Amino acid sequence: MESKMVIVFGLVVSMFLQSVAAQKVHEVGDSIGWTIPQSGGAEAYVTWAANNKFVVGDILFFNFTTTAHDVLQVPKASFDSCRSDNAIGSTITTGPANVTLTSAGEHYFICTLGSHCQSGQKLAITVSGSATAPGASPPSVPPPPPAANSPPTTPSPTSNDPAACPPPVAAPSPSSTDPNVNTPPPPPPASSSGAVFASFFLSSLALVMGLFF
Repeated sequence: MESKMVIVFGLVVSMFLQSVAAQKVHEVGDSIGWTIPQSGGAEAYVTWAANNKFVVGDILFFNFTTTAHDVLQVPKASFDSCRSDNAIGSTITTGPANVTLTSAGEHYFICTLGSHCQSGQKLAITVSGSATAPGASPPSVPPPPPAANSPPTTPSPTSNDPAACPPPVAAPSPSSTDPNVNTPPPPPPASSSGAVFASFFLSSLALVMGLFF
């Protein structure tokens, strides 16, 4: 039983430490604190907000003197007109004060005393839902592989490239030593018609001479 209690206690402490480590405290205005800016007006807090990254769970630390200033979260319309209409939560009058950022999106804060808001004591910030490093680009996605049934593509040779169009290969001539190749018969010897005619002439001449002699 005691060992289970130790394990549970260890898990609770670990989760608490992770939660604390994930939180970041932003001192509003840094050195000028939460007051009426002496120079630049509302741009002083605009510049400060642009130089910080806010994540859900972070804490805004408003450093001001009690009764000198206060803090009230309002919607954008009230922020633009420096009015406390439709306030989000109650006015924080005791300083210094911590405000935990519990949701992502645009958040607007003003001081409601006198004309402090009109003089530039107002803050607008954008809260992210995750602690992604500023300027980090999303990982590149490799192109999908070709379909399994798609035939591979081969580049077709261009007609202007002589190396891409090799000359046609001539058909081999039949070899005289190949028994399967039908070769034409040799030309016949010179005709013997002259010799036959001479023999016939001589035989006829001999027969004629035999009849007369």
